Amino acid sequence: MLHLPYPKASLCLRLGRALGIAFAALVWAGGVAAQTFPAKPIHIVLPYPAGGTADILIRTLGPQLELRWGQPIVVEYKPGGGTVIGTAAVAKAPADGYTLGIMANSLVINAKLHKNLPYDALNAFEPVALLVNSPQVLVVNAASPYRSLGAFLDAARARPGTLSYATVGPATTQHIAGEMLKRAALVDLTYVPFSGANLGVNSLVGGHVTAVLTNVADVSSQIDAGKLHPLAVTTRERIDGLKQVPTVAESGYPDYEAVVWLGAVAPAGTPRDVIAKLAEGFESALNDPMTSQRLRNLGLIPAYLTPAALKAHIAQKYEHYSHVVDDAKIKLD
Repeated sequence: MLHLPYPKASLCLRLGRALGIAFAALVWAGGVAAQTFPAKPIHIVLPYPAGGTADILIRTLGPQLELRWGQPIVVEYKPGGGTVIGTAAVAKAPADGYTLGIMANSLVINAKLHKNLPYDALNAFEPVALLVNSPQVLVVNAASPYRSLGAFLDAARARPGTLSYATVGPATTQHIAGEMLKRAALVDLTYVPFSGANLGVNSLVGGHVTAVLTNVADVSSQIDAGKLHPLAVTTRERIDGLKQVPTVAESGYPDYEAVVWLGAVAPAGTPRDVIAKLAEGFESALNDPMTSQRLRNLGLIPAYLTPAALKAHIAQKYEHYSHVVDDAKIKLD
């Protein structure tokens, strides 16, 4: 017979105490980890080429984030696959708060259009914060004969299929916004996709496409330099920095609106207290008066939402774009 060195009741008591101490140690360690977070650089993955709107956003917020978090920000560019490559990299990263991704409308658009994504777009991420809304603008070469949206669309009606518009790529927010405009105005425009806003703008400056539909931040410097002429912005109201430019709604299509949103997410499973600290950093950076005004001057409208509100926002936008994609009959080739 096996003889225990202690009575059974005493052994159970000792085991219970040991387990309690171990559990308390884990809780304490988690609390300390949250208190000391971040203890090393934070990597922010952009599933877009360098120089685009997301890049401009993080470069503008970066100094304020580094000040608040006390750690460097490392920007990683992972474009390709219509943002799928970079988005997948964020989904597969360790859930420790040290890898974030900047996501936009393409997160939910891809969820609708792709049948076999390497991640679950609606469940693979912990929302951190909605950061900004980015109006889009339809621009033409400064030498173009079209000085208004009405003139551009009248020419498109007169010569169906001969005028073209470019965006950053097929099935993107900008592409869908262009298809929405075509349907609203009952015109036939030839769509020309590019793998980045800069390539489309270069083609427009070179006279190879008629117009470009893109985020205001992507072309604000060319507009200021007189190289491009804006025809209309896609928001309900005119925006700071382009007050002289009418909206599409003002130009005869009152139900039209197409805005890009950009938000920060972390891999699913990232601790809630870490998410909260990250969100506080973004909120504080966006509330800095000089940073906020700088964003507005670039055509980016601060629009902070909490993690819970961003989660609801993503779900709502998935439903919205599902209807838009179905109505416009947009499919990936």
